[in-house]
Amino acid sequence: MSVSLSPRSARFLAALADRVLVCDGAMGTELYDRGISFEHCFDELNLSRGDLISEVHASYRDAGAEVLLTNTFGANRVRLASHGLEARVADINLAGARLARAVAGSGAFVAGSVGPIGKRLAPVGKVSLAEAEAIFAEQITSLATGGVDLLWFETFSDLAEISAAMRAASRVAPQLPMVAHMTFTDEGKTITGYKPEEVARALTELGAVAVGANCSVGPGPMMEVIERMLRIPDLKLSVQPNAGLPQVNQGRYVYITSPEYLADFARQFAQHGCHLVGGCCGTGPKHIRAIAQALAGARPSRPVARHATLEVVEAVPAPRVRQVDGPSSLRQKLRDGKFVSSVEIDPPRGINAEKLIRGAELCRSAGIDCINVADSPLARARMSPTALANLIRREVDIEIILHMSCRDRNVLGLQSELMGSYALGVRNVLCVTGDPPTVGDYPGATGVFDVDSIGLITLCSRLNAGTDLAGKKIDDATDVFIGCASNPTAVDLETEVDRFQKKIDAGCHFTMTQPLYELDSLRRFLDRTKPTIPVLLGILPLKNARHASFLHNEVPGMHVPEDIRARMERAGEDGPAEGVRIAREYLELAKPYVQGVYLMPPFNQFWMGVDVVRGIV
Repeated sequence: MSVSLSPRSARFLAALADRVLVCDGAMGTELYDRGISFEHCFDELNLSRGDLISEVHASYRDAGAEVLLTNTFGANRVRLASHGLEARVADINLAGARLARAVAGSGAFVAGSVGPIGKRLAPVGKVSLAEAEAIFAEQITSLATGGVDLLWFETFSDLAEISAAMRAASRVAPQLPMVAHMTFTDEGKTITGYKPEEVARALTELGAVAVGANCSVGPGPMMEVIERMLRIPDLKLSVQPNAGLPQVNQGRYVYITSPEYLADFARQFAQHGCHLVGGCCGTGPKHIRAIAQALAGARPSRPVARHATLEVVEAVPAPRVRQVDGPSSLRQKLRDGKFVSSVEIDPPRGINAEKLIRGAELCRSAGIDCINVADSPLARARMSPTALANLIRREVDIEIILHMSCRDRNVLGLQSELMGSYALGVRNVLCVTGDPPTVGDYPGATGVFDVDSIGLITLCSRLNAGTDLAGKKIDDATDVFIGCASNPTAVDLETEVDRFQKKIDAGCHFTMTQPLYELDSLRRFLDRTKPTIPVLLGILPLKNARHASFLHNEVPGMHVPEDIRARMERAGEDGPAEGVRIAREYLELAKPYVQGVYLMPPFNQFWMGVDVVRGIV
């Protein structure tokens, strides 16, 4: 049965087929910058502060946005119920659509923003598919009544949930074109394990006129998602990346990715078949203006998809480990003046650790002293680091440095985890505060943060002294070699130096720095802190030019010098080898200033870490 489109909806489809359309940026970031706290219901502002919402829409329209999203991302009855507004679904969505419509006029299209319900669907959660469809239908009906030109599904992580939303739309508003997005992790999959090409195919079959990705990550990692979606023929793609990862500066969230950097990626997105390009968290009118200028008159093209290849590295077998109950050998090596080396491993996003165990074997056979096991970095769910540490130690005779974050456990859980990991043979712990859940796969999860890294160091020191944090004696004292993180390139170096000294005063025994690529930052930090504990220099070998650009422009606290980024650009397909060469050169220069090296090979490419230190340490 054919469906009659409104003139504006038909015009949108014609424009979508003809050129690259520029979409707006973040609503929440703009409202936050205008003084609205995250505790306030942003969707309710359609009723109480319509002038402010119109102001944000106008700022994006004037910057060159051709598609304005309604301020209704969380305007479903479940999310609104947390603010006592579940009875105002129709009012809030109608107002949101009409505010955007009034600002858009005849020069821009209005997309009705629909986000996830905010609760997990059955069988994991309690919301059935039928209930989800009813919840989405209620919201979408009001958006359609308010006069939107299309529906915009965004920030979904569950394919079943976005499917329910799109089925509801097809039933209650079949006249509205649908653009559908999901979020992807830095590993290029949804948190439920779906690949980009699987998502693209499924959303297209559900009737989307354009599919793509938004939120989660910045433009660098999102490009890899788009390249995977290109494997599906005849797609129109849509992309709205974040402005990198946020950092907290003086109590406020700050995004570091510049408008120029995002505009450069906008050109690349258009060259990769993207018909809709805009921004998500952290992007503002300046970003959209830069994107609009970069894409003026652009038409989407579709390159031939390239299939990734997987390099297999043969590891030299190592003997099975003996269970050793003695003190940290890392501590003893540092006391003896040995330059030590450690390679970081990220736990798997699942239960199979075989590849990581083989990687640890490779490191051990190459003379690496320790394996660092991270604790769900970037707040993305992974195997327990204590479990992975134990799996590695069962098969590989190598010492572990266990990362422990304050994000996921209260002080009771932290103490239990420390004593349990010590009983399993872990003698070294790196105490970190941890990335907030808002930057990860589960932004609605609760961050615990009973203590920060300084408090965790104090807790470790108490256990070493035979007491818990409450001062009560424990049966057996631990002998943990306590580490802390340090950031020589911190924006607020004064605060970093002050916290570093507090970590030492709390009982820290060694420090591992954030990745560095030049000597000035390291020497400045050492001159300021005059550390009395060993310093292990962080080095992250670069994989390719895109990786270097991503670290520099999207990751807070990271600085990759321009000349190094240029070298990686010239290296082309030889990127990994050039990244190793750059890391080796830097390590040789920096070695006299530090007591060890802490290698973070990208994407668990262990051979890169091994090649950096080969013949140097």
